[in-house]
Amino acid sequence: MRIAVFGANGPTGRHLTDQALAAGHEIVAVTRRPGSLPARPGLAVAVADATDPAAVDAAIGGTDAVLSALGARFSKETITTYSASATAITGTMARHGIKRLLAVSSSIADPNWRPTGAHFFNHVLDPLVNRRLGRTLHEDMRRMEAVIRQTDLDWTLVRPSGLFEHSAVTDYHTTETSADGVFTARVDLAASMLRELEDERYIRMAMGVITTAVKPNIAKLIWNEGVKKK
Repeated sequence: MRIAVFGANGPTGRHLTDQALAAGHEIVAVTRRPGSLPARPGLAVAVADATDPAAVDAAIGGTDAVLSALGARFSKETITTYSASATAITGTMARHGIKRLLAVSSSIADPNWRPTGAHFFNHVLDPLVNRRLGRTLHEDMRRMEAVIRQTDLDWTLVRPSGLFEHSAVTDYHTTETSADGVFTARVDLAASMLRELEDERYIRMAMGVITTAVKPNIAKLIWNEGVKKK
């Protein structure tokens, strides 16, 4: 399968690209920074701003599916990366007749998501980090989801929980809407997307995905994902 990966040079996009190439897929890595992706067999690089319809059009022609692992940093200002890219990508897919789309969103997009037994997360981390510091980012994720839901594409909205790095794919768990757990390893997120691309269990649905076999150190996670990245 020939797959376009948006955000291919990001933390999740790199896992997606590596795993997809290992599985024998051809990858079109769509990025604004082509120099950050080393040349490999089966990998083509397309330089494009995902919010620019003309650039997206040039990048995804001839592909069979689109995977979006685009991300943005927390900001007090209005964020439009997710919704603007969704508009450009879905419109271009419709024109090219490309039906299959998987887009990374977040468990936060489900207003009813509250992990069982996660008292500190539900009452301290979630209100502070997700609902306050990440408010504008998650608002745009919800706008992205609304844009995608309105299309006739075979879409899947992929909703991980708190993302962290892990060395190998685990026995992750997926379910409809959102999953009952606090954390998702990026390597598992990538694996779940590629499996869903083949299995098509969550067509025109949201798919929650969580990692249960390992848990990150909370202090290290906050440092790596919040403080260190600024």
